[in-house]
This record gives sequence, C-alpha cells and structure tokens, in this order.
Amino acid sequence: MKAGEDLKEAVARPLSFVQTMKAVAWSFFGVRRGADYEKDVAQLNPVHVIIAGIIGAVLFVLVLVMLVQWVIGSGIAAT
Repeated sequence: MKAGEDLKEAVARPLSFVQTMKAVAWSFFGVRRGADYEKDVAQLNPVHVIIAGIIGAVLFVLVLVMLVQWVIGSGIAAT
C-alpha cells in the first residue's frame, strides 16, 4: 500500500469530530485505558486529532490567562 493510500484511508475513518474532541480531552487529562487507546488509534481521523489538539491547547492557554487575570484583579496576589 502506498503512503498516499494510507493517508486517504486514515482520513476516511468513521469517528466524528465530537468523539475525537472527547478522546483528545481525555489525553490532555492524562487518563486513558489501554483498550480505549487502541480503539482510538484504529478509528480516529488524524486530521480531526490535529485540529482537536490545537483547539484544546488554545482553550487551555486561554483558561490559564483568564485565571491569572482573575487572581491579579481580585487582589489575592497582592503582597
């Protein structure tokens, strides 16, 4: 099988983007059963995984920035 055919097959995998987001969220959290991981590897669309990972990273950074702004604005961090 050629590399292009492998890519076409991987992109045509059945899981939806929402299911991919759930799998990526569990990965960010750091808990994933081995059986679920193997199922995801076989079924997840790699393009969806990349997009979901970027979205997850952006959301993570935004939450951290908002948390820091809240702490600074509330006076908790005042010395």
